[in-house]
Amino acid sequence: MSLIKQLWLTILVLLLLAFGGSLAIGLSSLKQYTEQEMRIKNADNANALALSMSQLDKDPVTIELLLAAQFDTGHYRRVELRSPEGEVEIRREADERLADVPDWFVERVRFDIPAGEAVVQDGWQQYGTVVLESHHNYAYHTLWQNTQRLVAWFAVAALISAALAWWIVHSIRRPLRRVIDQARDIGNRRFTTSEAPRTLELRQVVTAMNLLSASVRDMLGQESEKLERLRRKLQQDEVSGADNRGHFLQQLERALDPDTGQGMGSLVIVRVARLSALNHTLGHQATNRLLADVASALKQLANVYGGGHVGRLNGSDFALLLPGDDDLEALARALKAKLHPLTDGASAPIGLPMALIAYTHSDARGELLSSLDGALARAEDDGDHAVGIASGAAHQSLFNNRDDWRRALDTALGEGLHLGHYPVLDADANPLHFESPSRLKIQGHWQPAGVFMPWISRLGMNVDFDLAVVKTALKQIDKDSKPLGINLSHQAARDSRFLSDIKPLLKQYPQAAAKLWLELPESVAVHHMESFRGLCRELQPFGCRLGLEHVGAEFSTLADLHDVGLAYLKIDASLVAGIDEQPDQQAILRGMATLAHSLGVLVIAEGVTQKNEAETLFELGLDGVTGPGVRKEPPQHNGD
Repeated sequence: MSLIKQLWLTILVLLLLAFGGSLAIGLSSLKQYTEQEMRIKNADNANALALSMSQLDKDPVTIELLLAAQFDTGHYRRVELRSPEGEVEIRREADERLADVPDWFVERVRFDIPAGEAVVQDGWQQYGTVVLESHHNYAYHTLWQNTQRLVAWFAVAALISAALAWWIVHSIRRPLRRVIDQARDIGNRRFTTSEAPRTLELRQVVTAMNLLSASVRDMLGQESEKLERLRRKLQQDEVSGADNRGHFLQQLERALDPDTGQGMGSLVIVRVARLSALNHTLGHQATNRLLADVASALKQLANVYGGGHVGRLNGSDFALLLPGDDDLEALARALKAKLHPLTDGASAPIGLPMALIAYTHSDARGELLSSLDGALARAEDDGDHAVGIASGAAHQSLFNNRDDWRRALDTALGEGLHLGHYPVLDADANPLHFESPSRLKIQGHWQPAGVFMPWISRLGMNVDFDLAVVKTALKQIDKDSKPLGINLSHQAARDSRFLSDIKPLLKQYPQAAAKLWLELPESVAVHHMESFRGLCRELQPFGCRLGLEHVGAEFSTLADLHDVGLAYLKIDASLVAGIDEQPDQQAILRGMATLAHSLGVLVIAEGVTQKNEAETLFELGLDGVTGPGVRKEPPQHNGD
């Protein structure tokens, strides 16, 4: 039985005891008082009648008239005159009239009142004995009315007491519910904090749980910082803070993947000219500061464009990758505005020539870098602030303008989209779910996301596309009962329309919603944390699982997401590549898995290409793997 029910039962029992005791004592006292008064009345009236009869002539008619007059005016139940031998000579009786009093009440409070008796004298001799008994109906009526009043007053008092009890119970229930919710969150490894209630016992419990949550949060933060330092050591250049060459090239490979990349973008190389001479002229520390400033300026530009990456390819060359943006002229102007002020006021001439190139998902990494190297050499010959724009392979766009793209995308969304099925396997080779990259039928062919997603973003159709993907996935799950994982855009967490429109879809397919895995980029949780929290909070009741993909660079923020109810994380392929041969990287992944498991979060590795990698990842404690080495290619479509 719940505590609230016990409180209500206790209050009810107390009220019933108070009512029963009050009613019993009140009725008993009133009955005793009434019996005493009627006993006295019977005795007094009998003595008065006997005295009156003693003073009269003992004419039988006169005596009888006196008794009749007394009986008619005195509300008596019985009046008798008995001879000295005890025989009844005259009797008057009346029936009990109890029309307004229930019989059961009369039986429970039946009066026990002796009749009044007095001797009638005839001179010095006894004439007889008068027996007089008052009528009880008025006493019963009065007692019944008093009982009704007592019950009515008790009902009013009970209502007031119930209202007061409800307020007290409600004031206890609210903090108690918060305590229960917090305890449930901690049980689900979401270490939330709650405001301490005023109730002493509950305040002590909440304070203890808040201390536990704070301790766990601090521990998560410390462990995250340790892992972040180790990751930076392995993936970042120590001097500039930019990604090292290996890690940056992995990001470039992913950007060129038609399924995971945005299909198009810009690649930039900036060279710090005459680095050896600068190091000799400015000194080692000043040169390092210059390299850090160049990397910082490029990072700022990457944040402005969103989703960019900065890497140091060698001692003097920095690279900037901006997926989704191919306006090279505007990018060149932004680069000049950011980088050229770094050369002002220097004690030695600083050259920052740069080269830019636009790419698409069909480009090869080696060809892109080779073209950039040639353009950069020409720019360096042209001067310290020259900009070279490399011409990559000729790419034929499906459409030439925005209107044509919008019509094509509207038509494709109306016809429906296709979802791939790439398994995410656990250690026993059982599927956790199936990754489902989306494809649209454009110009008669199923095009990968890299072809149309840049235009989806440019035309502001992200929310419409996300909702179409969710609807298609729910229908597919409802049909074959296979759990599917789909990717959502940044706007899914930031646009209220997505949240308001997805709820009816999830309500329409409640069983399918429980098998839907929703993935958002790691950057959403980092840069739009409150919006992401709101999305998690609103979608949790539907049973769908929310996770983050491409997790790596911002893993240290996981400690701040301990209370949002994340279901899983997908570790970026850059941390997975060659994991079976990299002990330092294994330490990072083992720590990430341990930290995530402490929050009840599954950890899945992306981009697994070999069996050895998968085996090592499972040994490190990861829960699932996905990638080219563990998935079958989707069936080919003939463009029908």
